[in-house]
Amino acid sequence: MTTDANTSANITAQTTIVQRVSLRGRHFFAQQFIGLDETQAHWQDLEFEECEFHDCQFSDSTFRQCKFIDCRFVGCNLSLVKVSLSHFNGVSFEECKLVGVDWTRASWPRVAFAAPFTFKACILNDSSFMGIKLDEMVLEACKVHDVDFREGSFNRANFTFSDFRHSLFGRTELLEADFSEATDYDIDIFNNKIKGAKFSRDEAIRLLNGLDITLVD
Repeated sequence: MTTDANTSANITAQTTIVQRVSLRGRHFFAQQFIGLDETQAHWQDLEFEECEFHDCQFSDSTFRQCKFIDCRFVGCNLSLVKVSLSHFNGVSFEECKLVGVDWTRASWPRVAFAAPFTFKACILNDSSFMGIKLDEMVLEACKVHDVDFREGSFNRANFTFSDFRHSLFGRTELLEADFSEATDYDIDIFNNKIKGAKFSRDEAIRLLNGLDITLVD
């Protein structure tokens, strides 16, 4: 059996990241990670391309100067994860917990050529996207409580079916963003750019909150 064959035989979906680094190096392509417990781990200068992570625990871990390209996270816990100077492009999260993540610490290009994020049925409470340009991002059917979107750009974003209770919007670009079936958002129409945005009729009344008017039946 060749060395490459021996290496492949030693790698399973449950093999830890540090074990894979020792076997394959710091670049991972089209690999699956299933059921890993990497809580409070610290990783630096790793690159993941077209990888999938299922039911993994990454809470309170640090990914510093790492790259995630066209990756998929399903059922993972990434709460309090630190993303210092890391790059994200084409990354999707499904049914994941991402509480308390400061996305402003990641490395963002001045010009975004593709939507970097898709979140579906995730929990993103107490996180920050302040000042980030994330046009066309997807936040679908997510719990988005106490999240900071101020001074960011989310033009043409998909925010459908998400709950934005106590989240902050101020000097935020939301041109043509879709808030259909979204709930509990507080958006000052004079302090945010919302031209072309879509809102469900029943919830759109919240946009009048800053007008100092009284509504009667």
